[in-house]
Amino acid sequence: MTKATTLVLGIGNTLLSDEGIGIHVIDRVAEMAAGRDDLVMLDGGTLSFTLADDISAHPRLVVVDAARLDAPPGTVRVFEGEAMDERLRGGLQSVHEVGLSDLMDIARLTDTLPERRALVGIQPGYMDWGDSPTPEVAASIAGAAEAVLELVRRWDEA
Repeated sequence: MTKATTLVLGIGNTLLSDEGIGIHVIDRVAEMAAGRDDLVMLDGGTLSFTLADDISAHPRLVVVDAARLDAPPGTVRVFEGEAMDERLRGGLQSVHEVGLSDLMDIARLTDTLPERRALVGIQPGYMDWGDSPTPEVAASIAGAAEAVLELVRRWDEA
């Protein structure tokens, strides 16, 4: 039996310190899961409508992004399925040209919404020029990557 492919989509701008955390996390996931052909890592940058095709091509989606969690910098939270949908409907603030909620709406309208989907959000501390995350947020990279892999393991067992 072939495992379903999972798109792991990192979002962010690595020139804006903590805002680029999604990209740093998917880089770590790629290291931790080297050799797995069922995981597709994609640097989504600051989002674009062109990502709709990538999302629709995979039955499972994990998005990793900086998110306002009203928590200390570096806090990681996972929003899965309906919890992700609710989080996006609640107006997840984004500095990107296209919001993640827009991409999910496109997937709904085209009946290509991934059956399994989750958002791994990391609370940023500093969102200004800087080529690396702050120490508190950088310290969350390994834990966020493990959260991604734990989701995938759980989905594989379901």
